[in-house]
Amino acid sequence: MKKFFSMLLMLIALFVVMSIGLTVSAQGGERVPTVIVHSVTQAERPTEFEATRLVVENMRQLGLDVEHRAIPWPQVIDEVWFTREGEDAWQMTYWRMVGRPERSDPDEFAYNLFHSTMAADGYNFIGYNNSEYDALAEAQRAELEPAARQELLFQAQQIIAEDVPNVFFAHPSSPMLVRSDVWNVDSVVTQAGIGIHNFWTWIGLEPVGDETTLVTSTTSFLDRINPLFIAGDAPSRVTELIWDRLMRIGPDGLPQPWAAESVEWEDSTNVVITIREGMMWHDGNPVTVEDVAYSFEAILSGEAPQYSPFASNIAEIELIDDTSLRLTLNEPSAAFETSTLSKLNIIPKHIWEPYINDLLTQEDANAESLAFDAEGVMIGSGPYRMVAFDPNEFAILEANPDHWASPNVERWVMNVLPNTEATLGQIQSGEMNFLWEWTGDAAILSEIAEADPNIEVFSTPSLGMQYFAFNTRFAPFDDVAFRQAIAHVIPSQSIINNILKGFAVPADSYVSTPIEFWHNPDLPTYEFSIDLAREVLAEAGYTWDDEGRLLYPAG
Repeated sequence: MKKFFSMLLMLIALFVVMSIGLTVSAQGGERVPTVIVHSVTQAERPTEFEATRLVVENMRQLGLDVEHRAIPWPQVIDEVWFTREGEDAWQMTYWRMVGRPERSDPDEFAYNLFHSTMAADGYNFIGYNNSEYDALAEAQRAELEPAARQELLFQAQQIIAEDVPNVFFAHPSSPMLVRSDVWNVDSVVTQAGIGIHNFWTWIGLEPVGDETTLVTSTTSFLDRINPLFIAGDAPSRVTELIWDRLMRIGPDGLPQPWAAESVEWEDSTNVVITIREGMMWHDGNPVTVEDVAYSFEAILSGEAPQYSPFASNIAEIELIDDTSLRLTLNEPSAAFETSTLSKLNIIPKHIWEPYINDLLTQEDANAESLAFDAEGVMIGSGPYRMVAFDPNEFAILEANPDHWASPNVERWVMNVLPNTEATLGQIQSGEMNFLWEWTGDAAILSEIAEADPNIEVFSTPSLGMQYFAFNTRFAPFDDVAFRQAIAHVIPSQSIINNILKGFAVPADSYVSTPIEFWHNPDLPTYEFSIDLAREVLAEAGYTWDDEGRLLYPAG
């Protein structure tokens, strides 16, 4: 009987061991499932499509089953920006951050792209979460001594380079064309890290003859022109002309007073702002200091979540007199003039307060809900005012003669033109006279300029960047080794040379290399090599099955 029970216990133990082994086998060593990589369509942005196609082919050489999902840009935004969690969440995408002037200070990228509090509905759409990085991102904001802040930002960039939540590969220097038979090319302004498609060009461009209408185009729909919503590149070009800001980033990359007559710091947390006298809203009402205060209050109310990070440090707003107010900060902010005073739009209280009050009575609503209400929100005080608008077709602005910087351009037209062939035809025929957005072969524009004495080409490296982004919330992209392996199969220099035709400089950080003071020059790099990528995976425990398919590490 004892022998029987001993045999029974051995069988039970063996069954338990086999059961555990089967469980481990089921959970470990499984094939990495299909990876979906997003990009825009070939017709919309050929360079982005081709770069993604190339990377997808390289990923397949790692034993991955990869699907390239090419869809229109608005759909990419919907799938990536608004589907961060759940079974349908995105995995990997080609992405771009444009070189807006206020991004000349690294804070906006350093904090908003990667701080964990921005992951739910902010710019940290990749879901990156690193407490050590969070501490550095917070510390650099409050450090007023440039050298000490530089060191904090160098450390922050080092962490991102090692963790690889994004693979940065290019700071574009896209060529842009101006018809010199319409505009005085000497009046075109090149802004540091931005190029010629900037606010100062739009207001300072001088005609050489009777033609005073600037005609340009974009491949993007203009459906987010709203002073409380941070839209894509093209809508932002419209927004910055309609609404004034207290400060503007000058051509040299530094903030300077604009709607503010003066900006005076009393100490490290108190700043007194005096606004220009005589400013008027486009509907004829005067711009008041109460409007300026309300512009901050509306954001602090939580009804404009994209702008919240740029106003969250404001602890108190105090009206001093009819033209002055004091902003008190929770803590010192090295980038406050750049990332807040030069970024936030001044909005009319009499237009927006009723909207905001109405929104507060609605469930799950915010100022973004008004993005399509053109008649209601397009009243600003800026150098241009809206006269006609169709989000799928065009935006037509006209010069505001009552503005202190009324432009020489009497009418400013941006047409929605997704087709690159049509874009070429229009700049050559003269239907368009300012081409600032080009998504095709960059060499073509140089050839056009060389062949036509009435067309001038401009190009300068941008502080914006192009990169592949990973949703770090889920496998396999929650594994830093997997992300590092993918970094090794992205041929950055080949993309720059052969797809972007040399109109870019290499990127290894969210800080552009032309911004030398803030860019860490000693970041780790990921040499393009399929073999190195496979080595990284093997060292992390990944294996391959008999069919060459990549398997997760066992257990």
